[in-house]
Amino acid sequence: MRCPYCGGSETQVKDSRPSEDGAAIRRRRVCPDCAGRFTTFERVQLREVVVLKRSGKRVPFDRDKLQRSIDVALRKRAVDPERIERLVSGITRQLESAGEPEVTSEAIGELVMAGLKGLDDVAYVRFASVYKNFREARDFEELLGTLSDGTPVRAAAPEPENDPEPEASGRRRAGRP
Repeated sequence: MRCPYCGGSETQVKDSRPSEDGAAIRRRRVCPDCAGRFTTFERVQLREVVVLKRSGKRVPFDRDKLQRSIDVALRKRAVDPERIERLVSGITRQLESAGEPEVTSEAIGELVMAGLKGLDDVAYVRFASVYKNFREARDFEELLGTLSDGTPVRAAAPEPENDPEPEASGRRRAGRP
């Protein structure tokens, strides 16, 4: 493993242990040249998956890119990192075990949206707004309407006041809170 600090090729493993979900091996490494320390993860890869992009371009599936896009959606949200790791690992396993050598970027986007919807509603809306290329506020309204029970959410009409006498120029009358 090459050192990310100095580029040295002879790094040494100082500690190895399974990750929290048991799907990877976490290795603590040190570089003898610069004494830099860093962590690597070793994961099982069932098969090579190729992503068919909307443009028609084919690129290898990148787990780190999936992790980064989910992290962006979850930025400043109080979600346990272990749950995020389980989501990324689950999507990756699902893609690798599907048996298809190619998967569309749309299929990956739908898997991420489904996972985020169960994890955090705000992250779900953030991801969907970029993935579905929202252009108007109406797009957000339609998506938010599907969050609770699938029926559109409508803003409640303001209730009419019981006081028939309007207030003068926005000032409150004496005796009113």
